[in-house]
Amino acid sequence: MPCRICKTDINPIFKRRILQKHNVEYYQCPTCGLIQTENPYWLDEAYQNPIADEDTGILARNILFSLRTEFIIRFYLDADAEFLDYGGGYGIFVRLMRDKGYNFFWDDKYTKNLFALNFSLNGEKEFEAVSSFECFEHFSNPMDEMIRLLSFSDNIIFSTELYSGNFPQPDKWDYYSFESGQHISLYSEQTLRYIAEKFGLNLYSNHKSFHFFTRKHINKRLFEAGLKLAGAGLIDALPGAPDSLTLRDMITIKDKKKGV
Repeated sequence: MPCRICKTDINPIFKRRILQKHNVEYYQCPTCGLIQTENPYWLDEAYQNPIADEDTGILARNILFSLRTEFIIRFYLDADAEFLDYGGGYGIFVRLMRDKGYNFFWDDKYTKNLFALNFSLNGEKEFEAVSSFECFEHFSNPMDEMIRLLSFSDNIIFSTELYSGNFPQPDKWDYYSFESGQHISLYSEQTLRYIAEKFGLNLYSNHKSFHFFTRKHINKRLFEAGLKLAGAGLIDALPGAPDSLTLRDMITIKDKKKGV
């Protein structure tokens, strides 16, 4: 069985029951380090509920990621440009970023847009950056998804929890998410560096769960320090932030309903 990323023959590492019914083989790639399941024949069943019931951290995570993304935009990107949240879930992140003044749009083929209804992707276009949070571990074809992401922007802000060293033991790492059956591709930093090299990108990361692919060359230490400050809310408090789009969005939506 070939690796989903580098096509190397992969090694079986363990079996586990997922969705409390399917006995699934897990593999690890000796070249790029990707951990992957066997062919995920159960995905239609797994996505009957796109947001897993056990994802109790969804709001706290979106707030934290909005702070970190604001740091990246303010220091490395054009804050007046347009942005896309790919795999945007309920639209929580898009609404948070628009409330901060950043012109974000939403796209997700699995989940209903609840909080950014009037700001869905409309047609193919390029953006200053694309964010993709807690999506990479769901990708059955990560390299195809990378091509898709790069069609929007060569600045990709994303999250996925990394493992280090040998593969984590099944009972020691909740991120396998056996209960949901949705996490089918799991990464180490080695894996992300392999992807970056294949697409001519640079990787910047907090070495845990938050990452940035870009063609830009930036100072790694300052980037990592900035993420820490952002997570503490210190970047959000700096002067020079754009005006919130909250009120403007409300007026735009009302005008649309009136046919203005």
